[in-house]
Amino acid sequence: MTDDPENGENGDDVSTPLLEIRGLSVSYRTRGGTVEAVRGVDLDVWPGQVTAVVGESGSGKSTTAHAITRLLSANGSIDAGTVRFGRHDLATLPEPELRTVRGARIGLVPQDPTVSLNPVKRIGDQVAEVLRIHGLATRRSAPAEAIAILDRAGLPDAGVRARQYPHELSGGMRQRALIAIAIAAQPELIIADEPTSALDVTVQRVILDHLQHLTEESGAAILLVTHDLGVAADRAQQLVVMSQGKVVEAGPTRDILADPQDDYTRHLLASAPSLTTARPRTLRAVDDISFTVHRGRTLALVGESGSGKSTTARLVIRLADATAGQILFDGTDITAAKGARARELRRRAQLVYQNPYASLDPRFSIGEVITEPLRAFKVGDGASRLTRARELLDRVALPAATLERRPAELSGGQRQRVAIARALALSPDLVVCDEPVSALDVSVQAQVLDLLAELQADTGVAYLFISHDLTVVRQIAHQVVVMRAGRVVETGPPEELFTRPRHEYTRQLLSAIPGGRVPTSTAETTHELRTTVA
Repeated sequence: MTDDPENGENGDDVSTPLLEIRGLSVSYRTRGGTVEAVRGVDLDVWPGQVTAVVGESGSGKSTTAHAITRLLSANGSIDAGTVRFGRHDLATLPEPELRTVRGARIGLVPQDPTVSLNPVKRIGDQVAEVLRIHGLATRRSAPAEAIAILDRAGLPDAGVRARQYPHELSGGMRQRALIAIAIAAQPELIIADEPTSALDVTVQRVILDHLQHLTEESGAAILLVTHDLGVAADRAQQLVVMSQGKVVEAGPTRDILADPQDDYTRHLLASAPSLTTARPRTLRAVDDISFTVHRGRTLALVGESGSGKSTTARLVIRLADATAGQILFDGTDITAAKGARARELRRRAQLVYQNPYASLDPRFSIGEVITEPLRAFKVGDGASRLTRARELLDRVALPAATLERRPAELSGGQRQRVAIARALALSPDLVVCDEPVSALDVSVQAQVLDLLAELQADTGVAYLFISHDLTVVRQIAHQVVVMRAGRVVETGPPEELFTRPRHEYTRQLLSAIPGGRVPTSTAETTHELRTTVA
């Protein structure tokens, strides 16, 4: 897979840019005369991608970002160029029409939350205002919808925060509130102007992770303005380097970082603390693997920690991007699915996590946990969702009274049964089980494995089962793929792998099973087989 937008890396129609800037020039009127801040800038932003604009202070990057939606200061003006966004040229669009684009189709996350939020309005009211302005909610419905958006933006206790004023929140919380305002109308493009420069590195990472997650879900594009080349290197597929109001270099991020062509870009790279000690390198977590999971069957991926099995699972359900190869789901290529296509995949492919103690939201009742996927995909109403939750609890052998309990009131085995019920809520075709019983004691393990087998027999669901425990795999799998260092070393049915392992690594894994011993040579294998048959 390539970063070239023409190849459609993000899975959407990217034959044309979402945003296309050509020959943009911007100036400011000052007492000392006219200052040219941006000169002849060309810039493209592609659907579903992060494009970062980097440069030192005064390079023109923020002016370029503000010119897109014509939010320049009063003494600023666009002197030349076009800003194509869909069928509109935003540079010349009449103000009434521009207002229908700004906020609704293009969201903005400004740099400083301290001055960007209205200090005399509650946070919830500021989010609700966006919905009302663009006709997306009524005065009655907007407050509740604003709380839901704040929750999506990762603000803890969103209902409480919605009633607070900006000064009552931390810097990170205020920045999340700005993100909530930016995403409220589900825009196609988000312009993030130095969104984390005032935050410490740990909060910065959380904010950027969440912003990236939200845009991946919706398929939106991000234009990220930053002076931090390390942030751009981590987050952006496309990089635009600006100096003295001009673009000096642009292209795929990894190409520019690996082989910068302009002296100014080389100067930026040499000055970036996070990049001088360790330039970007390619780590092959998974390398040239192939397998097929059939309906109603279980394929197990086994291997030591670091073998690539969990990365493979994340690739399958589009929580990570492949750099080459193809993933087909029910005959459809989902290798680079984004937006609506990725959302539809997640309706048909669900995940059961390893740790039952961390995978359930402690604030939710069990009923809310199980019905969460139904709410997310707007399946049914409250009554039908509750009925479905009762059916699922019965299916995983938990009493209906469990619906009113909280995760903290359940044992590990009960929590994992709840996690399985949640995964089955949307009647998926595939469930990815990532070490689903490794945190449970052996007796509870057996119960959960039996449950998974019964559910498969009843529903025809397919499992991609990730495990380092070969005894567990032998109990549940129809086919086993053995991975080592990101590659497949052996594939076959469990009875074959356990009795006639062909690869030395498979033999090592089998020999490490507590309480058992596997033959280490062909002669010993034959001897034991003959003994068994006799």
